[in-house]
Amino acid sequence: MMLVAAKRKWVWLGCGLVFGGAGTSVAKESSALRFSSTAFSAGGAIPARYTCQGSNLSPPFDIDDMPAGSKSLALIADDPDAPDPAAPKTTWVHWVVYNLAPDTKNLAEGAAAHSLTGARAGLNDWKVTGYRGPCPPIGKHRYVFKLYALDVQLPDLHRPNKAALEKAMHGHVLDHAEWMGTYQKK
Repeated sequence: MMLVAAKRKWVWLGCGLVFGGAGTSVAKESSALRFSSTAFSAGGAIPARYTCQGSNLSPPFDIDDMPAGSKSLALIADDPDAPDPAAPKTTWVHWVVYNLAPDTKNLAEGAAAHSLTGARAGLNDWKVTGYRGPCPPIGKHRYVFKLYALDVQLPDLHRPNKAALEKAMHGHVLDHAEWMGTYQKK
């Protein structure tokens, strides 16, 4: 893991977390798009409120420095450590949202696609739409919230799963940013 200062913005490299500011020039992993949460620090513990052991609400997020030409945003949240971080076998998808308005500045706590202008919901790995919070069966898992700025507004994909959304976004991603948190059941 490495922390790099670039024009007074910090960029984490090598841990799956990418955020930065305009003018950041650190390999391909740098990003002008900024995506963060006030609910938990980058790489920090996700409060139980946002998990299956709490209210299971989506965390709040702030969005800034949208790239020019952005027509929509997409969000995917997943757990790359499923089912056991000591021997991960799959990436479990917790949230899929697309066609968020490009002028979106924040996602409120408990945000649902129908409450976000123009947004559409995709299917998570429970085969339902909407957010389902961390609920790891064993160990401490990482949860990665990925925001993509796209140069198009996608057509109605009819509740796509993560793979279908990624296929539809291919070639249209102007920038992306990630915010990662961890959770382990008490």
